[in-house]
Amino acid sequence: MPDVPGPTAPLLVTERGTVLAFTFADLMRFHGPGAPGGVAHAFKVLERGLPLLGGGGAPPERRELTVATAFGGPGARDGIELVTRAVSDGRFVVDPALRRPGLGPERERFVFRLACGGRAVELVLREGFVTPEFAALAFAPERDAGQDARLEVLKPQLAARLMGAAAEDVYDATVL
Repeated sequence: MPDVPGPTAPLLVTERGTVLAFTFADLMRFHGPGAPGGVAHAFKVLERGLPLLGGGGAPPERRELTVATAFGGPGARDGIELVTRAVSDGRFVVDPALRRPGLGPERERFVFRLACGGRAVELVLREGFVTPEFAALAFAPERDAGQDARLEVLKPQLAARLMGAAAEDVYDATVL
């Protein structure tokens, strides 16, 4: 697991009257070591979005959450799955139409729409978290062994950058 700054409050959802709490470490254990940056994106998206969806300050209902995103990375998918079960239940959609090309290659895919109980929020990555080098390597149609090795160095750096910042500094949120 990548080294990440200090403890972060867990993500909270409700299922059948029970509040469930998930830490970044939980998400990493579920996903494995492959895409720590994607897992960190999932954590920050949910950290930012879940409180905006819960009614009266209560955590939202896990099995009622829907997620649409332009980002199909496995770390983000797995992190969202652990907390919401949206992938298993068919409530997770990768929708390329959500891309925002005007934001540039570092941000265009990092658009997430969360909804629950009649509430919805759209989250868009802010500048400065995904570097041009990371985006060029991660989203390249093909990479050679050297590029793969470099990307493996950059992945935990991205995770640390994301986890070291407050969720509201990582993702802009618009209540829909």
